[in-house]
Amino acid sequence: MLTGMKRPNPAARNGLDRRGALALLLTPLALAPLAFAGPPARAGDTAIRTGYIRSLARRPTISLADALPPDAGLAGATLATADNTTTGRLLGQSFDLTDLPVRPGADLAAALAQLTGAGIRLVLTDLPAAEVLALAEAGQKDGVTIFNVAAADDALRAGDCRGNLIHVAPSRSMLADAVAQYLVWKKWTRWLLVLGSHPEDRLLADAYRRAAKRFGARIVQERVSEDSGGARQTDTGLTQVQQQIPLLTQGAPDYDVLVAADENEVFAGYLPYRTWDARPVAGSAGLVPASWDASSDSWGGAQLQSRFTRLFHRRMMPLDMQAWTSVRLIGEAASRSDSPDRIVATLRSPGFGVAAYKGQLLTLRDWDLQLRQPVLLTDGRSVVSVSPQPGFLHQVTELDTLGVDRPESTCRLP
Repeated sequence: MLTGMKRPNPAARNGLDRRGALALLLTPLALAPLAFAGPPARAGDTAIRTGYIRSLARRPTISLADALPPDAGLAGATLATADNTTTGRLLGQSFDLTDLPVRPGADLAAALAQLTGAGIRLVLTDLPAAEVLALAEAGQKDGVTIFNVAAADDALRAGDCRGNLIHVAPSRSMLADAVAQYLVWKKWTRWLLVLGSHPEDRLLADAYRRAAKRFGARIVQERVSEDSGGARQTDTGLTQVQQQIPLLTQGAPDYDVLVAADENEVFAGYLPYRTWDARPVAGSAGLVPASWDASSDSWGGAQLQSRFTRLFHRRMMPLDMQAWTSVRLIGEAASRSDSPDRIVATLRSPGFGVAAYKGQLLTLRDWDLQLRQPVLLTDGRSVVSVSPQPGFLHQVTELDTLGVDRPESTCRLP
């Protein structure tokens, strides 16, 4: 239990105490959920409980600097829980967060049952799309609302949408549109599209094809980088990469920018400064779209970053921000609701929004329950720009120029 959010110990920051760490070695589920809270609840406070079914899977990355820390996502949700409790005490409310980490292949129905058995009906998850959908379907009978904080799949916002599934993570189409708007604004409209060989890479490439057509860019050629399964970090890797990457991009038709679609982080990180022609890189490397960046200091972002770093001794990552935003959505809705049962109804009501250090209120689209949000474009050192870009207009809100708009949506919610 974290009390007061002063100085969490390393085990608590990782979501594990010694008993929980031992259990992780023995079972697919982390032994028992671990609870995190802000200031201690007072007698008579209305308790608002949130769960987090959190993936323990970590895929390899090209750069060690990009590897997700053990408490990725959990740290952001923990900070937001403390923020909610600090303001909620004025209204006689207390908030707590139950962390339930799961290994790949875990029994998700059993995990969800652990939370619902404890009276939790608001659940965050950073699992892959298929498992997010399974959780949403399993939770329908118990009135559970799932907050998707990681899966970018557009299908979850289309034919696979569910009335109890809220998307705080931006979709692939939102991320691709954010990049496309900036490239078109810069008049870099001729793209060389290089995609990976994994299914997720093909879906991301689809999003960039859609964005190019939508905003007036042209893909002059497409190339595929096959994943051979070799090591991503080796002692001789730099020499090989320096020779191989130029060959991947040699002989392309004239283009303004290389757009990379590489969700599995197999090759895109090698592209900047190694292309055959001297061209900028965008997409999965170079100029990257993200919900958050550690360099963001506008609209009060420096204050959030400072608090996060002081508590968790690392920089805030996009997954942290998406989990933070999810918990803050719950807290903001609770401040406007007369009972915990009405939190989701408040979230979905017209005019509801939450501030998230991005210069404007973030609101839910009523046709697919996707959170509208600006998308940062970062080079890894600074925020280069923020989309939507100037001149991309919309009859309701410019934020709806990112992603699938109402007339295009195939989602049919009850």
